Amino acid sequence: MKKTYQLTSEGKKELEQEFVELKGRRGEIAEKIANARDYGDLSENAEYDAAREEQGLLESRIIEIEDILQNCELISAKHSTTEVGLGSTVDIKNGKTVTYKVVGAVEADPMEGKISNESPIGAALMGQKVGDKVTIVTPKGENKYEIIAIR
Repeated sequence: MKKTYQLTSEGKKELEQEFVELKGRRGEIAEKIANARDYGDLSENAEYDAAREEQGLLESRIIEIEDILQNCELISAKHSTTEVGLGSTVDIKNGKTVTYKVVGAVEADPMEGKISNESPIGAALMGQKVGDKVTIVTPKGENKYEIIAIR
């Protein structure tokens, strides 16, 4: 059974753009490999090894993105503003107000305020309503938050 990836439309566009950029780099890496071959003995050629490793990483990422795009399910743009779900932007308060957007695991980027619905914070917020108090268990311990807005 294939895994289905949950993506927002913005996340899908970002992956499609990255896919095109990575495919465009194939020629550049092939050229690096060809140039490195000219340095001589391949068994002791660090430039050749580095270029081949870069090619392997590039191809792995291309295959990964291709799989995600072929097996993705778009998160509905029409999400509830009364209950936290995938695609919701949530303001929570515990002394200070923090804003998170709940997304699928593929798109999660905590530094940009995008949290996965599978993360401790995302899982605790799912299905909650404005005014609800949630206890979020993280590696740093338990914290209580109040949901103050859902958009």
